[in-house]
Amino acid sequence: MSAEVFRNYIDGEWVDGERFENRNPANIDEVVGLFVKGAAEDIVRAADAAGRALGEWASMNPPARGRYLFQVADILESRLDQLAEEMTREEGKTLPEARGETMRSVNIFRYYASEGSRLPGLQVPSERPRVHMFAIRKPVGVCGLVTPWNFPSAIPAWKLAPALICGNTVVLKPASAAPLSAWRIVEACHEAGIPKGVVNYVAGPGGVLGEALLDARPLKAVSFTGSCEVGNRLHERASRRRLRVQLEMGGKNPTIVLADCDFDAAVANVVNAAFFSTGQKCTATSRCIVEEPIYEKFLEALVEATKKLKVGNGLEPGVQIGPAIDEKQLEIDLRYIEIGRREAGEPVCGGRRLTGPGYDKGYFVEPTIFRDVTPEMTIAQEEIFGPVLGVMKAKDFEDAMRIANAVPFGLSASIQTTNLSRVFEFVYSMEAGLLTVNLPSAGVEYQLPFGGTKDSSFGPKEQGPAALDFYSDYKTVYLKY
Repeated sequence: MSAEVFRNYIDGEWVDGERFENRNPANIDEVVGLFVKGAAEDIVRAADAAGRALGEWASMNPPARGRYLFQVADILESRLDQLAEEMTREEGKTLPEARGETMRSVNIFRYYASEGSRLPGLQVPSERPRVHMFAIRKPVGVCGLVTPWNFPSAIPAWKLAPALICGNTVVLKPASAAPLSAWRIVEACHEAGIPKGVVNYVAGPGGVLGEALLDARPLKAVSFTGSCEVGNRLHERASRRRLRVQLEMGGKNPTIVLADCDFDAAVANVVNAAFFSTGQKCTATSRCIVEEPIYEKFLEALVEATKKLKVGNGLEPGVQIGPAIDEKQLEIDLRYIEIGRREAGEPVCGGRRLTGPGYDKGYFVEPTIFRDVTPEMTIAQEEIFGPVLGVMKAKDFEDAMRIANAVPFGLSASIQTTNLSRVFEFVYSMEAGLLTVNLPSAGVEYQLPFGGTKDSSFGPKEQGPAALDFYSDYKTVYLKY
């Protein structure tokens, strides 16, 4: 049976061309689909189409734009089971995780559809008599959206929906490792009747298409989620044109475990944050900093809980941890595990690629824990993006905070404690943009701003009302009457 073909979407038309395979990382014998490999000229056509469509879409009243987004949400929800299964097959995460992410995309579209009836501006009193002052939002223009593979539906949704409700037109470039979930969102936009040219989709090689997108004449803004290396290059190139830039990049996220914590809950939270989604979350915990009085006891419980995790094909019932996304990421995981062996000794849990029936055709690696990791070690400083956790010992809360902040990243951080004073000290002193208390470090909702500090992020925050600040500008009016 031949694999389904998924074409690029430019100016309201499905465009064919040279194709590339997308394979299931849990079973590389399975071709999930054939995707059209876009070229630089496709990006140019897409950006030009977005430029032509901008005037009509921007002039439409925001509630009318919102009605389109409500329809997109309804279409996605009607296909929830199908889209979740496809996400598991293309990205590897478990079916419950994929279902949750798909529903999150539905909710994101509904949230920003509702913003069409608000889209707040400013109205303030003037110092002068008979002068009325106000500021209204206006779209930025054509926006380029470059999205990663680890949340192949939610991240395209949380970029696309606010861009559209603000009146922008877009060119979406998804990650080649998992392009299907984003394609389904674009399909829903097409079926909802969003005018041609407003939404465009081009899959293919990141380097070629990314450069073409940044050079496209109509482009006014670019939102990127991915690695620091690529994000830094993108920022440098975009700055030459004074493009509006939003970057969400890496993390080396700590969970601080204090001696007064709810012990069992803290163990469960660390296991969840470190290993679920195969550790392939920018907000995943990769450093667990444990207060000295409970260090050995907590480490023992952590290893015991981790060894009980079931690794396998995410479509199978009971599986909690899926494969790495591809061979390249698997090699990165294994390379860092070897670095960890040299720096910290043999891992106390995991440390191997899984082989045998059910594993040989996929990119599976054991959830891995290193003990007695110190701040200067490579595995304590560099993002791995896999199921590898370094456990670190802290003398007390102040020492834990020092260790937690001693990295170039500042995306997310968590603390496990029942001491309210420590919670507030953590909130005000932790150098990260997303903080959780007695919860996993990974796992956010769409109603509040999302983003980090230091090397993790650049530009206005994503999600919640803050997203409107990136995808819109102000037009200020002074009116004498």
